Amino acid sequence: MIEVRFHGRGGQGAVTSAELVALAAIEDGKFAQSMPSFGPERRGAPVQAYLRVSKDQIRVRAEVLNPDVVVVLDDGLIEIMDITSGLKDGGLVVVNTKQTVDELRKKMNYRGKLAIVDALTIALETLKVPITNTTMIGALLAASDLVPVNLVADQINKRFNPKLAERNISALRRAADDTKISG
Repeated sequence: MIEVRFHGRGGQGAVTSAELVALAAIEDGKFAQSMPSFGPERRGAPVQAYLRVSKDQIRVRAEVLNPDVVVVLDDGLIEIMDITSGLKDGGLVVVNTKQTVDELRKKMNYRGKLAIVDALTIALETLKVPITNTTMIGALLAASDLVPVNLVADQINKRFNPKLAERNISALRRAADDTKISG
């Protein structure tokens, strides 16, 4: 089983990200679940979402404390919380940032596998709004083999109106292409 913890801020789409990938995994013949975790709902407040994907039935239904992958939709969260808390050895961290790999490694004191993408710029240019969820799914899929990109694109088509879906799929694919993977 692969466990993923998304860190974002209210309104950035962390919960939707986990849901879209879970639905794509189910389409791929896998078992999957997603769930949100947040306090009082407020745009901009830190939120977490959890995702599990497995070839076997998933029996646990709890927050992900020891993720295989951490996805960070807002690199400002790195300064206010330990986003790598509980990350399994050999884990992957995927971050939306303008920083270089070296700058980010120093700030996070992290030497493991790291994937970075400037998801905010992609979102602003492609979607015209600062919502980084589909861009960060693209980065996650570029750095892992969780599910095929086309299955997430199918879920986006089901979730959004055609014009918005087209822009989100474009952002997803561009982020997948632009993601830099280190370690």
